[in-house]
Amino acid sequence: MIKRYAHAKINLSLDVTGRRDDGYHEVCMVMEMVSLADELTFEKTEEPGIRLTCSDPSVPCDEKNLVWQAADMLMKSAGTAEGIRIHLDKRIPHAAGLAGGSSDAAVTLHAVNDIFDMGMTDEELCRHGLKIGADVPYCVMGGTALAEGIGEKLTPLPAMPDCAVVLARPDVDVPTGKVYHDLDSLESYAHPDVYAQVDALRRSDLDGVVQNLGNVLEIVTAADHPEIGRIEEQLMAQGAVGALMSGSGATVFGIFRDRMTAEKAAGYVKKEGPAVDVFTVEPVR
Repeated sequence: MIKRYAHAKINLSLDVTGRRDDGYHEVCMVMEMVSLADELTFEKTEEPGIRLTCSDPSVPCDEKNLVWQAADMLMKSAGTAEGIRIHLDKRIPHAAGLAGGSSDAAVTLHAVNDIFDMGMTDEELCRHGLKIGADVPYCVMGGTALAEGIGEKLTPLPAMPDCAVVLARPDVDVPTGKVYHDLDSLESYAHPDVYAQVDALRRSDLDGVVQNLGNVLEIVTAADHPEIGRIEEQLMAQGAVGALMSGSGATVFGIFRDRMTAEKAAGYVKKEGPAVDVFTVEPVR
Protein backbone atom coordinates (compact mmCIF):
# COMPACT_ATOMS: atom_id res chain seq x y z
CA MET A 1 0.00 0.00 0.00
CA ILE A 2 1.26 3.47 -0.83
CA LYS A 3 -0.06 6.90 0.14
CA ARG A 4 0.10 10.00 -2.08
CA TYR A 5 -1.11 13.60 -1.81
CA ALA A 6 -2.86 15.43 -4.65
CA HIS A 7 -2.39 19.17 -4.25
CA ALA A 8 -4.80 21.92 -5.25
CA LYS A 9 -3.71 24.53 -7.77
CA ILE A 10 -4.45 28.20 -8.24
CA ASN A 11 -4.09 30.32 -11.37
CA LEU A 12 -1.87 33.31 -10.72
CA SER A 13 -2.90 34.43 -14.18
CA LEU A 14 -5.23 33.01 -16.83
CA ASP A 15 -5.70 34.34 -20.34
CA VAL A 16 -7.75 32.82 -23.15
CA THR A 17 -6.06 33.53 -26.46
CA GLY A 18 -8.28 31.68 -28.93
CA ARG A 19 -10.53 28.74 -29.69
CA ARG A 20 -9.60 25.70 -31.76
CA ASP A 21 -11.77 23.93 -34.31
CA ASP A 22 -12.21 21.01 -31.90
CA GLY A 23 -13.80 23.32 -29.31
CA TYR A 24 -10.84 23.52 -26.95
CA HIS A 25 -9.69 26.99 -25.91
CA GLU A 26 -6.09 28.13 -26.26
CA VAL A 27 -4.82 29.50 -22.95
CA CYS A 28 -1.79 31.20 -21.48
CA MET A 29 -1.59 30.96 -17.70
CA VAL A 30 0.64 30.61 -14.67
CA MET A 31 -0.25 27.69 -12.41
CA GLU A 32 0.82 27.30 -8.79
CA MET A 33 0.31 24.31 -6.49
CA VAL A 34 -0.65 24.97 -2.87
CA SER A 35 -0.53 22.84 0.25
CA LEU A 36 -4.24 21.92 0.44
CA ALA A 37 -4.36 18.31 -0.74
CA ASP A 38 -6.50 15.22 -1.13
CA GLU A 39 -5.01 12.01 0.30
CA LEU A 40 -5.07 8.86 -1.79
CA THR A 41 -4.03 5.33 -0.86
CA PHE A 42 -3.32 2.63 -3.42
CA GLU A 43 -3.02 -1.14 -2.98
CA LYS A 44 -2.36 -3.79 -5.62
CA THR A 45 -4.78 -6.73 -5.57
CA GLU A 46 -4.62 -10.19 -7.09
CA GLU A 47 -8.22 -9.84 -8.20
CA PRO A 48 -8.43 -7.79 -11.43
CA GLY A 49 -10.35 -4.54 -11.71
CA ILE A 50 -10.52 -1.17 -9.95
CA ARG A 51 -12.17 -0.68 -6.57
CA LEU A 52 -12.49 3.00 -5.70
CA THR A 53 -13.93 4.40 -2.48
CA CYS A 54 -14.18 8.00 -1.32
CA SER A 55 -14.71 9.83 1.97
CA ASP A 56 -17.20 12.16 0.26
CA PRO A 57 -20.42 10.30 -0.59
CA SER A 58 -21.28 12.87 -3.28
CA VAL A 59 -18.21 11.89 -5.33
CA PRO A 60 -18.83 9.09 -7.87
CA CYS A 61 -16.65 6.01 -7.49
CA ASP A 62 -17.06 4.59 -10.97
CA GLU A 63 -15.88 5.49 -14.48
CA LYS A 64 -17.17 9.05 -14.02
CA ASN A 65 -14.34 9.69 -11.56
CA LEU A 66 -11.03 10.89 -13.04
CA VAL A 67 -9.14 8.67 -10.59
CA TRP A 68 -10.91 5.62 -11.99
CA GLN A 69 -10.29 6.80 -15.56
CA ALA A 70 -6.57 7.37 -14.92
CA ALA A 71 -6.08 3.94 -13.33
CA ASP A 72 -8.09 2.19 -16.04
CA MET A 73 -6.17 3.91 -18.85
CA LEU A 74 -2.72 3.03 -17.54
CA MET A 75 -3.59 -0.51 -16.50
CA LYS A 76 -5.09 -1.27 -19.90
CA SER A 77 -2.05 0.22 -21.65
CA ALA A 78 0.21 -2.11 -19.66
CA GLY A 79 -2.08 -5.12 -20.02
CA THR A 80 -1.85 -5.94 -16.32
CA ALA A 81 -3.89 -8.89 -15.09
CA GLU A 82 -3.89 -7.66 -11.48
CA GLY A 83 -6.19 -5.10 -9.91
CA ILE A 84 -6.00 -2.09 -7.64
CA ARG A 85 -7.84 -0.77 -4.59
CA ILE A 86 -7.92 3.02 -4.22
CA HIS A 87 -9.30 5.19 -1.42
CA LEU A 88 -9.72 8.94 -1.92
CA ASP A 89 -9.87 11.13 1.18
CA LYS A 90 -11.41 14.27 -0.33
CA ARG A 91 -10.26 17.60 1.15
CA ILE A 92 -10.17 19.89 -1.90
CA PRO A 93 -13.67 21.29 -2.57
CA HIS A 94 -15.32 19.74 -5.60
CA ALA A 95 -15.76 21.83 -8.79
CA ALA A 96 -14.14 24.89 -7.20
CA GLY A 97 -11.55 25.96 -9.77
CA LEU A 98 -8.75 24.25 -7.82
CA ALA A 99 -8.18 21.26 -10.17
CA GLY A 100 -8.89 18.74 -7.41
CA GLY A 101 -10.09 16.06 -9.82
CA SER A 102 -7.21 16.66 -12.23
CA SER A 103 -4.69 16.49 -9.40
CA ASP A 104 -6.23 13.25 -8.12
CA ALA A 105 -5.93 11.81 -11.64
CA ALA A 106 -2.30 12.90 -11.96
CA VAL A 107 -1.33 11.32 -8.64
CA THR A 108 -3.11 8.14 -9.72
CA LEU A 109 -1.07 8.02 -12.93
CA HIS A 110 2.14 8.30 -10.90
CA ALA A 111 1.00 5.71 -8.35
CA VAL A 112 -0.20 3.11 -10.86
CA ASN A 113 3.02 3.58 -12.82
CA ASP A 114 5.02 2.85 -9.66
CA ILE A 115 2.88 0.00 -8.26
CA PHE A 116 2.94 -1.98 -11.49
CA ASP A 117 6.56 -1.09 -12.36
CA MET A 118 5.55 0.34 -15.76
CA GLY A 119 8.61 2.56 -16.06
CA MET A 120 6.79 5.40 -17.80
CA THR A 121 8.43 8.83 -17.88
CA ASP A 122 6.68 12.00 -16.72
CA GLU A 123 6.37 12.97 -20.38
CA GLU A 124 4.53 9.74 -21.14
CA LEU A 125 2.28 10.22 -18.11
CA CYS A 126 1.49 13.76 -19.29
CA ARG A 127 0.43 12.42 -22.70
CA HIS A 128 -1.90 9.95 -21.02
CA GLY A 129 -3.16 12.66 -18.67
CA LEU A 130 -4.11 15.00 -21.51
CA LYS A 131 -6.65 12.41 -22.66
CA ILE A 132 -8.40 12.85 -19.30
CA GLY A 133 -8.27 16.63 -18.94
CA ALA A 134 -6.31 19.72 -19.97
CA ASP A 135 -5.10 20.41 -16.40
CA VAL A 136 -3.81 16.88 -15.79
CA PRO A 137 -0.40 17.29 -17.49
CA TYR A 138 0.36 20.28 -15.27
CA CYS A 139 -0.71 18.31 -12.20
CA VAL A 140 1.60 15.46 -13.25
CA MET A 141 4.49 17.95 -13.27
CA GLY A 142 3.42 20.13 -10.33
CA GLY A 143 5.15 23.13 -8.83
CA THR A 144 4.99 26.47 -10.61
CA ALA A 145 4.60 26.53 -14.38
CA LEU A 146 3.60 28.48 -17.45
CA ALA A 147 0.91 26.54 -19.32
CA GLU A 148 0.12 27.25 -22.97
CA GLY A 149 -1.74 25.57 -25.82
CA ILE A 150 -4.76 23.92 -24.22
CA GLY A 151 -2.70 23.57 -21.05
CA GLU A 152 -0.34 20.83 -22.22
CA LYS A 153 2.63 23.01 -23.22
CA LEU A 154 4.40 23.43 -19.89
CA THR A 155 7.40 25.52 -18.92
CA PRO A 156 8.67 25.03 -15.33
CA LEU A 157 9.14 28.30 -13.42
CA PRO A 158 10.96 29.23 -10.21
CA ALA A 159 8.98 28.70 -7.03
CA MET A 160 6.70 31.51 -5.94
CA PRO A 161 8.33 33.92 -3.44
CA ASP A 162 7.60 33.28 0.26
CA CYS A 163 4.00 34.14 1.10
CA ALA A 164 0.80 32.71 2.57
CA VAL A 165 -2.43 32.15 0.66
CA VAL A 166 -6.06 32.13 1.80
CA LEU A 167 -8.53 30.11 -0.27
CA ALA A 168 -12.20 31.06 0.11
CA ARG A 169 -15.04 29.35 -1.76
CA PRO A 170 -18.62 30.65 -1.87
CA ASP A 171 -21.43 28.11 -2.11
CA VAL A 172 -22.14 28.55 -5.83
CA ASP A 173 -22.05 26.16 -8.77
CA VAL A 174 -19.97 27.31 -11.73
CA PRO A 175 -20.23 25.09 -14.86
CA THR A 176 -16.93 25.49 -16.69
CA GLY A 177 -18.52 25.07 -20.11
CA LYS A 178 -20.92 27.94 -19.51
CA VAL A 179 -18.09 30.21 -18.36
CA TYR A 180 -16.14 29.68 -21.58
CA HIS A 181 -19.32 30.05 -23.66
CA ASP A 182 -20.13 33.37 -22.01
CA LEU A 183 -16.56 34.58 -22.52
CA ASP A 184 -16.77 33.69 -26.22
CA SER A 185 -19.86 35.88 -26.51
CA LEU A 186 -17.93 39.01 -25.47
CA GLU A 187 -16.66 41.22 -28.27
CA SER A 188 -13.49 42.16 -26.37
CA TYR A 189 -11.98 42.11 -22.90
CA ALA A 190 -8.76 43.08 -21.14
CA HIS A 191 -5.98 40.50 -21.11
CA PRO A 192 -3.52 40.01 -18.24
CA ASP A 193 0.21 40.33 -18.94
CA VAL A 194 1.10 36.72 -18.23
CA TYR A 195 4.69 37.04 -19.43
CA ALA A 196 5.32 40.01 -17.13
CA GLN A 197 4.25 37.76 -14.28
CA VAL A 198 6.59 35.03 -15.51
CA ASP A 199 9.45 37.56 -15.45
CA ALA A 200 8.50 38.56 -11.89
CA LEU A 201 8.65 34.92 -10.78
CA ARG A 202 12.08 34.58 -12.33
CA ARG A 203 13.19 37.64 -10.30
CA SER A 204 11.51 36.26 -7.14
CA ASP A 205 9.54 39.52 -7.05
CA LEU A 206 6.30 39.02 -5.09
CA ASP A 207 5.11 42.57 -5.82
CA GLY A 208 5.57 41.94 -9.55
CA VAL A 209 3.64 38.68 -9.33
CA VAL A 210 0.77 40.40 -7.55
CA GLN A 211 0.71 43.40 -9.89
CA ASN A 212 0.12 41.02 -12.80
CA LEU A 213 -2.62 38.88 -11.28
CA GLY A 214 -5.43 38.48 -13.80
CA ASN A 215 -8.07 35.97 -14.89
CA VAL A 216 -10.27 36.66 -17.91
CA LEU A 217 -12.79 34.03 -16.78
CA GLU A 218 -13.56 36.14 -13.72
CA ILE A 219 -15.14 38.72 -16.01
CA VAL A 220 -18.10 36.43 -16.66
CA THR A 221 -18.15 34.32 -13.49
CA ALA A 222 -18.14 37.32 -11.14
CA ALA A 223 -20.91 38.96 -13.17
CA ASP A 224 -23.16 35.99 -12.35
CA HIS A 225 -21.88 35.58 -8.79
CA PRO A 226 -21.19 38.86 -6.95
CA GLU A 227 -20.02 36.82 -3.94
CA ILE A 228 -16.67 36.51 -5.71
CA GLY A 229 -16.06 40.25 -5.71
CA ARG A 230 -17.22 40.52 -2.14
CA ILE A 231 -14.72 37.90 -0.96
CA GLU A 232 -11.92 39.63 -2.84
CA GLU A 233 -12.80 42.91 -1.12
CA GLN A 234 -12.81 41.19 2.28
CA LEU A 235 -9.38 39.66 1.69
CA MET A 236 -7.89 42.94 0.52
CA ALA A 237 -9.38 44.81 3.48
CA GLN A 238 -7.78 42.23 5.81
CA GLY A 239 -4.28 42.71 4.45
CA ALA A 240 -3.99 40.72 1.23
CA VAL A 241 -1.58 42.25 -1.27
CA GLY A 242 -3.64 40.75 -4.08
CA ALA A 243 -6.78 38.67 -4.62
CA LEU A 244 -8.17 36.80 -7.63
CA MET A 245 -10.57 34.04 -8.64
CA SER A 246 -8.92 30.73 -9.53
CA GLY A 247 -9.76 28.88 -12.75
CA SER A 248 -13.38 29.17 -13.81
CA GLY A 249 -14.35 29.69 -10.17
CA ALA A 250 -15.71 30.09 -7.77
CA THR A 251 -12.81 29.86 -5.28
CA VAL A 252 -11.04 33.15 -4.58
CA PHE A 253 -7.48 33.33 -3.27
CA GLY A 254 -5.71 36.11 -1.44
CA ILE A 255 -1.93 36.45 -1.25
CA PHE A 256 -0.43 37.63 2.05
CA ARG A 257 3.14 38.48 3.02
CA ASP A 258 2.97 36.48 6.27
CA ARG A 259 1.09 33.56 7.76
CA MET A 260 -0.20 35.43 10.81
CA THR A 261 -2.01 38.06 8.74
CA ALA A 262 -3.37 35.35 6.45
CA GLU A 263 -4.80 33.30 9.31
CA LYS A 264 -6.44 36.37 10.83
CA ALA A 265 -7.98 37.23 7.46
CA ALA A 266 -9.18 33.64 6.99
CA GLY A 267 -10.96 33.77 10.34
CA TYR A 268 -12.66 37.04 9.41
CA VAL A 269 -13.80 35.81 6.00
CA LYS A 270 -15.12 32.55 7.44
CA LYS A 271 -17.09 34.41 10.10
CA GLU A 272 -18.56 37.10 7.84
CA GLY A 273 -19.48 34.98 4.79
CA PRO A 274 -20.30 34.39 1.97
CA ALA A 275 -17.41 31.89 1.82
CA VAL A 276 -18.30 28.41 3.08
CA ASP A 277 -14.85 26.80 2.72
CA VAL A 278 -11.81 28.75 3.91
CA PHE A 279 -8.22 27.47 4.07
CA THR A 280 -4.85 29.01 4.87
CA VAL A 281 -2.16 27.40 2.72
CA GLU A 282 1.32 27.93 1.27
CA PRO A 283 2.74 27.47 -2.22
CA VAL A 284 4.22 24.01 -2.75
CA ARG A 285 7.94 24.12 -3.50
